[in-house]
Amino acid sequence: MELLTTYRRTVAGFADLVGRVGADRWSGATPCADWDVRTLVNHVVGEECWSVPLFDGASLAEVGDRFSGDLLGADPAASARDAADQACRAVADPAVLDRTVELSAGPTPGREYLHQLLAEHLVHGWDLAVAIGVEPRLDPAGVEECARWFARHTSLYRDSGLTDPAVPVRPEAGQQDRLVAGFGRDPGWRPDS
Repeated sequence: MELLTTYRRTVAGFADLVGRVGADRWSGATPCADWDVRTLVNHVVGEECWSVPLFDGASLAEVGDRFSGDLLGADPAASARDAADQACRAVADPAVLDRTVELSAGPTPGREYLHQLLAEHLVHGWDLAVAIGVEPRLDPAGVEECARWFARHTSLYRDSGLTDPAVPVRPEAGQQDRLVAGFGRDPGWRPDS
């Protein structure tokens, strides 16, 4: 149950960050070298949109390409809030943790999919915060849960190219910096770096 609460809090936190993106920042750089702010936000909103039918039992073929392209429209903040609300409603029933979800990697337990989505929101939430000049303050419970989960999956993610190699951090680095560094981010990255 705690995973569901933490996930919903992280989704809401990402949507709140999107609401803080200034009109002049949408084409700005992010720690994801090939993505500007709008592309990064569209990616996460796309993940939220996909999660709704997948948690409801739809197959990838049934979802098709309905979430391709620009999902943000003329009001990205409103689009992000709407997608976040739908994503949170999709996991209102704790039974989603025990469902099997069809992903490109094959049938996946709902709990595992939720961990993947938690990581997406945390890491890309950090990306978004630093890209728009906001102090990144990730949900501590989310960071802790994600770090535990990622410790069991690091090799899989690195070997498949889903994450860059870890960035070294100081021994006294906090858990948030360790997490983003583990996902290949430099905790000191800023748009002008």
